[in-house]
Formats: sequence, C-alpha cells, structure tokens
Amino acid sequence: MKKFGFLALALGLFAVACNNAGTSTEGDSTKVDSLVQEAQSTVDSAAAVVDSAAAVVDSTAKAIDSTAKAH
Repeated sequence: MKKFGFLALALGLFAVACNNAGTSTEGDSTKVDSLVQEAQSTVDSAAAVVDSAAAVVDSTAKAIDSTAKAH
C-alpha cells in the first residue's frame, strides 16, 4: 500500500511542477504559496486514499480470519 501512496505523491508533485511551466521569471511569492498549498492538498488526499485502502485490506483480513476460525 505504501507504493501507491508514493506513486500518488510523485504524480501529484509532477503535476504541480508541470503546471508551472511558464517562462516568466518574476519572484511572485503567491505563486509559490499556492503551489505549496496544492502540493500539500495532493499529499493529504493521497494519504487519505492510502488510509482508506488500508482499512479495506484490514477489514478483508478480519473477514478471512473469522471465516477460517468458523471452519
């Protein structure tokens, strides 16, 4: 599951980097702040996906264990 989280993080950072492909060289701090916030939200959403996937795996493992105990 950690591989999916890392993949989501890498793709999110790649998307943030590609969205800033302009040629302007001005030092606009609001652009930097918005990019940082976008990257943070991408990381947070990726972490939520990984957490929900881990919960599904855990519940499936519990179901398998209870089925195995019943037989």
